[in-house]
Amino acid sequence: MNPNHPDLHVSLTGQHQEIALVRLSRPGKRNALNDGLILALRDAFQNLPPTVRAAVVHGEGEHFCAGLDLSELQERDASAGVHHSRMWHTALDCVEKGAVPVVAALHGAVVGGGLELASACHIRVADETTFYALPEGTRGIFVGGGGSVRVPKLIGAARMADMMFTGRVYNAADGERVGLAQYLVPAGTALDKALELAARIASNAPMTNYALMHALPRIAEQTADHGLFTESLMASVAQSAPEAKARVRAFLEGKAAKVRKD
Repeated sequence: MNPNHPDLHVSLTGQHQEIALVRLSRPGKRNALNDGLILALRDAFQNLPPTVRAAVVHGEGEHFCAGLDLSELQERDASAGVHHSRMWHTALDCVEKGAVPVVAALHGAVVGGGLELASACHIRVADETTFYALPEGTRGIFVGGGGSVRVPKLIGAARMADMMFTGRVYNAADGERVGLAQYLVPAGTALDKALELAARIASNAPMTNYALMHALPRIAEQTADHGLFTESLMASVAQSAPEAKARVRAFLEGKAAKVRKD
């Protein structure tokens, strides 16, 4: 499976072709994002085959993504600027709010729009070469790809403001500590770990994964009373699925693996 764009490669992997491997392929530009690549990401996530139950996004070469390709930055009036930003929002919403959970395998630069893309994924695995930055503040611009919504949910508004005010760069260890990634692995192993996690995710009941992607973020932003009611509705829907009933039955019959400490 390949979208019609030379800088994005999509392939299927896993025993049953259940994992979509999405690779940013502009290594000469440190995988910087131009409009064509953003639209290709949108199209890829809108058109995943029905066999796919999880996805992994990674970058070719030495970096995940160095952000917006400034060589293609155009002067726009306010109206055109709004529409351009909204185009990014639509594309990254297809990652965050699409059909399957997405794991980002991070290495090297995760900068600007690259961090916006990473924050749209559901799990982030960083290797020891990873570094994070939001240089828009020092370049006289502002994030426009959803970063002002997604990044503060990971690290808080104060830390994001610091990154933009001062140009602060987080290394891999500090980034994991503050919440920019959930996993930190040795250099060169982020993709392997991301694929391992994607395989685990793909083995879940699809409705459980859907609830985690679509219900949990909404519940977290609702009042407690509304959130509890939404939780009840989602729990009822999830447990009514035939696969969920089969899994519970297997557990009660002693056929399912028990939770153990690693």
